[in-house]
Amino acid sequence: MKRILSLFIFTIVLTSCSEEIKPATFKTISVEESFDANITATYSMAEGKDQLSKTINSNIENAIVETLSTTEKHSDLKTLLKDFNKEFLDFNKNFDEASEPVWELDIETELVYQSENVLTIVVSTYEFKGGAHGNDQIKFLNLDAKTGNVLKLDDFIENKDDFKTLAQTHFKKASELKEASLKMEDFFFGKPFQLPENIGYSDDGLVLLYNPYEVVSYDQGYFEFVIPFDAVEPYLEMK
Repeated sequence: MKRILSLFIFTIVLTSCSEEIKPATFKTISVEESFDANITATYSMAEGKDQLSKTINSNIENAIVETLSTTEKHSDLKTLLKDFNKEFLDFNKNFDEASEPVWELDIETELVYQSENVLTIVVSTYEFKGGAHGNDQIKFLNLDAKTGNVLKLDDFIENKDDFKTLAQTHFKKASELKEASLKMEDFFFGKPFQLPENIGYSDDGLVLLYNPYEVVSYDQGYFEFVIPFDAVEPYLEMK
């Protein structure tokens, strides 16, 4: 009986070791198809056909789609690109006398952080459909490195109120708030300090990034700063 029990335990340990999840590896995908609109797409995809890779890739595509102003649901990124091109052709057909320039869509992603627990991928998109200027946006996608699932702020930050106080201190250091003529409300449209929608990992610490219109004015563009790991460590659930 003891021999059977020992063999059973050994089998469980051996199976667990053989099923250990390997870290995801990534490759760069570039869309080579020719379009009438100016469309470029270069993005990271996890290699492999395992469930982890499938989940990661699905979440990367979803994150890209979420940054764009499309109103239709798309099953994949390539379909979205074709629909953008079709929308441009339909626009030209219906408004053939319009002097609008060619529409543009540029998509880029970059894997900026990878540990045994966390992946952070930066999604950058630029979309132009005429008008004064295009719409550019950056999105931080934080993923659980073991499952590929999307991590929300509450998944990796504890004591959110205290973290917000820490972030405000670093915001003051990075911004022009040191000038006596400026107040916190001047950056947040009359409101007190707000955390940005995008907080992600980097090799130096947590990056907090504000997209245009989130803080200050559009002509000042993006605003970002880093809280070093040694300062943010007490608030991190994972690293």
